[in-house]
Amino acid sequence: MMASQFGSMLTRLGNLSTSDHASVVSINLFVALLCGCIVIGHLLEENRWVNESITALVIGVCTGVVILLTSGGRSSHLLVFSEDLFFIYLLPPIIFNAGFQVKKKQFFRNFITIMLFGAVGTLISCGIITSGVMQFFSKLDIGSFDIGDYLAIGAIFSATDSVCTLQVLNQDETPLLYSLVFGEGVVNDAASVVLFNAIQSFDLTHTNLRIALQFIGNFFYLFFTSTMLGVVAGLLSAYIIKTLYFGRHSTDREVALMMLMAYLSYILAELFYLSGILTVFFCGIVMSHYTWHNVTESSRVTTKHAFATLSFVAEIFIFLYVGMDALDIEKWRFVSKTPGTSVAVSSILIGLVLVGRAAFVFPLSFLSNLAKKNPTEKITFRQQVIIWWAGLMRGAVSVALAYNQFARSGHTQLRSNAIMITSTITVVLFSTVVFGLMTQPLIRFLLPHSKNTTSMVYSDSSTPKSFAVPLLESAQNSDADMGGHGFPRPSSLRMLLTTPSRSVHHYWRKFDDAIMRPMFGGRGFVPFVPGSPTERSAPQ
Repeated sequence: MMASQFGSMLTRLGNLSTSDHASVVSINLFVALLCGCIVIGHLLEENRWVNESITALVIGVCTGVVILLTSGGRSSHLLVFSEDLFFIYLLPPIIFNAGFQVKKKQFFRNFITIMLFGAVGTLISCGIITSGVMQFFSKLDIGSFDIGDYLAIGAIFSATDSVCTLQVLNQDETPLLYSLVFGEGVVNDAASVVLFNAIQSFDLTHTNLRIALQFIGNFFYLFFTSTMLGVVAGLLSAYIIKTLYFGRHSTDREVALMMLMAYLSYILAELFYLSGILTVFFCGIVMSHYTWHNVTESSRVTTKHAFATLSFVAEIFIFLYVGMDALDIEKWRFVSKTPGTSVAVSSILIGLVLVGRAAFVFPLSFLSNLAKKNPTEKITFRQQVIIWWAGLMRGAVSVALAYNQFARSGHTQLRSNAIMITSTITVVLFSTVVFGLMTQPLIRFLLPHSKNTTSMVYSDSSTPKSFAVPLLESAQNSDADMGGHGFPRPSSLRMLLTTPSRSVHHYWRKFDDAIMRPMFGGRGFVPFVPGSPTERSAPQ
């Protein structure tokens, strides 16, 4: 009796050891693939057609083929896709770094247009896609979907891939386009997730005007409260570091506090069912404006590169896995008997993505232009075409939301769910590779002067990522964005200062200098205390 129990215990330990060893092997291979993506991406750095996202995606697909063949058709990936892994560990560093490195002057110059595209545009796109799938899917033999599923599909395919989009745009060549697409991409991701969560939390089987208004009100409430939580978290970190002078005792504490406060803002948002994406993005903006200037110079260098590195690795990780997961045999087995239906669903979704984006980019650009008196600040039709095209790519956010809606524990259970998962992956692969590859040639065709443009540049030292961008002139005035030249520019800083722009940004700077910076610190407002961190160079 004792011998049999001891033998069974050894067997269980042996199985556990085998399982642990398989996990270690998988992690080793995945890390090796990450290193390979970085090396190949470096070798292709000068190639404006291919970027790290597309490289990781292609390597992931090739790796999936190899694993599929060596496993006898049982599996194509090393790790099982997990929404928690994506939303809790991989997405926060990407979005935070986007806010931390953003050129705030350009972002807030175009803030109204960005919010129009990111929030209102997402609602319009979701409505178009939802109406389309309700019309077309009923004619296909897919399965039964309720109104909640259709709305979820609209939210899933309204989420643009801001990561890949930013890698195919250059903020030195096209600063206005970069600013608009960058800001819209982050706000769009947040809006899509908020919209998706709102759809899941409402009973939409019996809708009326009251429920519709309550639904829209809840959407904007989550949007506003998520933003304010990020701002408060960033200001709190700035006040703590400015008041306690952490750098006098330990640079490590400064860096650790900034990282933990940034992550805490995201987790708090998820805890209170808000949008962690929007929260951590604005936390990054506030930290770069206040907290970053309150720490020692060594902490500034460390945080700038640490956040950028974490974001870079997370981006490659996501695309590498999406590429491997594209060939997951379990999902494709459900749709193998009706490949025509799967192709039809993917084609319909791609077409609706094209129409849904066009339905808000061109009308909202028209409205934005009406509010701008200076003709050089208006978005030209060629720029609108590029904005429309650059936002067509779909990525990991769409995949994660699709898994959330149509899968259980990472595995499909119904044929209709399997079709939606495989169609989502097909749309992501097609849009990332095809639309991503064509973005740069399209920019060069529509804006032929962009790559030869030479303009006065200025390093925005209030932003951690300190490389030169054209900020002295209005970002909209660059030849790259106007597709031409001949517009007057300020020839010096003196000319700009003698003709200041009475904009929202101007009044915000007055409020910032009078109230915010003396309280929370920032460039030029950190008091000197013996033994406390001070900037080596005097503020300019």
